Amino acid sequence: MAITLGAYLNALGILLGGLFGLARSRPIAARAQIFFRNLLGVAVIVLGLRLVWLSVQGGFLQCLKQLFLAVLAVVLGNWLGRLLRLQKVSNRIGHHAGVLISAAAGPRRRPAEGFIACVILFCAAPLGWLGAVADGLTGYFWLLAVKGLMDGLAMAGLVKTLRWPAALSALPIFVFLGAISLACLQAKPFLEARGLTGSINAVAGLVACAVALVIFEARRVELANFLPALVLAPLLALLLK
Repeated sequence: MAITLGAYLNALGILLGGLFGLARSRPIAARAQIFFRNLLGVAVIVLGLRLVWLSVQGGFLQCLKQLFLAVLAVVLGNWLGRLLRLQKVSNRIGHHAGVLISAAAGPRRRPAEGFIACVILFCAAPLGWLGAVADGLTGYFWLLAVKGLMDGLAMAGLVKTLRWPAALSALPIFVFLGAISLACLQAKPFLEARGLTGSINAVAGLVACAVALVIFEARRVELANFLPALVLAPLLALLLK
């Protein structure tokens, strides 16, 4: 189904990264890793801004209003995320995944725990949520395509210590992200009838730009706290219509 193309690409990136890592005798050089990381960071910014551009429609004043609502949703969403302590929950999940990776790479070698750790890490990434929502609402799969490249590079390194079962995490990740996209697809007629699709995509594009700051390691951004903005965006658009 074309609407889940992003989930396919994300899963494919993980599988290819795993194969690449297994085929190489040495890990990717640090200099090459930095180059690819910066390249992907630029791609996230460009694709995020493009999503914002495609989401705002109408005259100049109408576009300004839509941008204002998107920024307001991001600000309020961040505040709500802090109130709900979403980043702390995300940090705990990441810590648990780290413990599983240590166990999988330890002397006793537990590949199943490495598989679970990769599923947790790749599913919890905010860029995956943003990309799946955009893919479901408008078929904009590019954010998930970039995430697939990022996950593939990560898997190329992880598979060296966690062994080949880690690459099989691509399947549950495909199911998880595809389910989000399909859920958004089901809600699309309702949202489009009320002109709310653009507000959600604009917020997704803005938050994606914040993801790039983390990729560049420019500053620490609590990305999980921004996720409520995806829900607040259509509500604000309805209230301030």
